[in-house]
Amino acid sequence: MDVTENVAPAFLLTAVAGLSTGIGSTVAYFIKKPKPIYLAFSLGLSAGVMIYISFMEMLPAAFEAIKDVWAVVIFFAGIAFIGLIDISIPQAENPHDYTVLGDDNATAAKQSFMRTGLLTALAIGIHNFPEGLAAFGTALSDMRLGVFTAVAIAIHNIPEGISVSVPIFYATGSRRKAFLYSFLSGLAEPVGACLGFLVLWPFLSEKLLASLLGFVAGIMVYISLDELLPSAHRFGHGHIVILGVVLGMLIMAVSLLLI
Repeated sequence: MDVTENVAPAFLLTAVAGLSTGIGSTVAYFIKKPKPIYLAFSLGLSAGVMIYISFMEMLPAAFEAIKDVWAVVIFFAGIAFIGLIDISIPQAENPHDYTVLGDDNATAAKQSFMRTGLLTALAIGIHNFPEGLAAFGTALSDMRLGVFTAVAIAIHNIPEGISVSVPIFYATGSRRKAFLYSFLSGLAEPVGACLGFLVLWPFLSEKLLASLLGFVAGIMVYISLDELLPSAHRFGHGHIVILGVVLGMLIMAVSLLLI
């Protein structure tokens, strides 16, 4: 059978997998009243998800496909890229120095949470783009394997949705906005599949895809260390933060074992 016959079902599988971030984003609808301990746990969970997927899935793919030196260079290039974006934003719109969430610094805290949520959405959206392309290509060539891969991706996209929605919900108080931004980050997956088929497919190579994954791994690690974990620890629940980190890593570990 010609692989072009699988285009429609392959795209549908990729869309379902990507938009499963919306399942994770619905967590905001179950938070009746924001509490510091909830946010400390959620930010820790988000950091665990992003750190684990960066070091256990994305970087290994880069090391396998390209030379070790280039994988390292690309990883740190991703860190430098998001770092330059971060420091280029004026302090007034990009506060890093507040200590706790209170009346005197509530505005700064909300600005920081919004930045964290948006940067996380950006990183996950970029990550989902090549992931969607890879899922689409797998289903296009082998539909049975494509179904299995799409299910696994959907499972590990759920905590990614939480990573985006919770900080934005705490920043804005809007469950609708939290859901929307999380949903849009997942939309990058079917968009990646569509663009891959229409534009990139003739030029796509394993090395190019792996390089992009290595670059995004650097972005995710930076966001986790500079945004998620510092924000989580400001609430004074250190053990809860670590519990969230470990649980986030465990969720990702189990989901990746299914691939």
